[in-house]
Amino acid sequence: MEQDNNKAKEMSRRNRSLLASIAIFVVMLAVIAIMGLVLITPPSETTQGQADCDVVRVSGKVPGRIVKFYVHEGDIVHKGDTLVSIYSSTLDAKLYQAKSMQEAAAATSMKAEHGTRSELKTGAYNVWQQAIAAETITQKTYQRMQNLYEQGVISEQKRDEARAAYENATAAVKAAKSQYDMAVNGAQAEDKMAARSMENAARGGVMEVQSMLEDQFLVAQCDGEVSEIYPHEGELVALGAPIISLSKLNDMWVSFNVREEMLRDLPVGKEIKVVIPALDSEKEVPMKVYYVRDRGSYAAWSATKAYGQFDSKTFEVKARPASKIENLRPGMSVILK
Repeated sequence: MEQDNNKAKEMSRRNRSLLASIAIFVVMLAVIAIMGLVLITPPSETTQGQADCDVVRVSGKVPGRIVKFYVHEGDIVHKGDTLVSIYSSTLDAKLYQAKSMQEAAAATSMKAEHGTRSELKTGAYNVWQQAIAAETITQKTYQRMQNLYEQGVISEQKRDEARAAYENATAAVKAAKSQYDMAVNGAQAEDKMAARSMENAARGGVMEVQSMLEDQFLVAQCDGEVSEIYPHEGELVALGAPIISLSKLNDMWVSFNVREEMLRDLPVGKEIKVVIPALDSEKEVPMKVYYVRDRGSYAAWSATKAYGQFDSKTFEVKARPASKIENLRPGMSVILK
């Protein structure tokens, strides 16, 4: 009997110990939960953007074959530096054709300006003098016939025939004189103007081809870094095809895509603080917002609840550094806190 009582007391003691342990454990969990609610704060929202810059694509007006590149990817170039040379046999042929047309037009213009050759002038003058001599003879013949007609020696018909011959000779003198004047004066003013215009047009054709030939050597249109070269030496390039890309590293900016409810904190002209992990993950860099634009309906963020939320559009926000940031490269991540 006494042994059973001892066992009951032992079981009761163990139960009390277990209950006490459970109570202590529950209290500790409650304390930890309360401390977590008090001490743990949600992380601040961060927005990640990207550094970027303008890219100028260099292309030419000459379809041809790449002869030589004078730069390599990563080189820093300045405005006016020669980048690449292109050869086009088609343009050489067009230049030869244009120059030939210019020479032909110049010869025509010179002929119009200088007038008729001296041999033709002499021939026209001789014809004119012959016509004058013929007119003199027919005039004397007509005068004699008129006198004989008045004396009643010849008929009226004979007198009229002599007068007609005289009038024809007079007309021939006028025609010969006109031909001689034309030979002396040369082409008309309109013909000379037309010849000069044709020469100018031919000269313009030569200048056009020469300007295209100048594009056989492409130069940099701005200062920048050679970021990409598309073809290789010896390859053919089409008219207007991009050959080299230049990155304007002197004008860098960063862009963020943010929901529209964040725009109240990012108005144009506001100075913001960003961190560039690739350069220094701790240092904050000042920048100024200069551009805000919506990205279109395709970038809309749809609400997941039927009530209490709305469709929020995505906006692109751009900011420029307050001062130049050394070693900042396009594509680097930028964190806005």
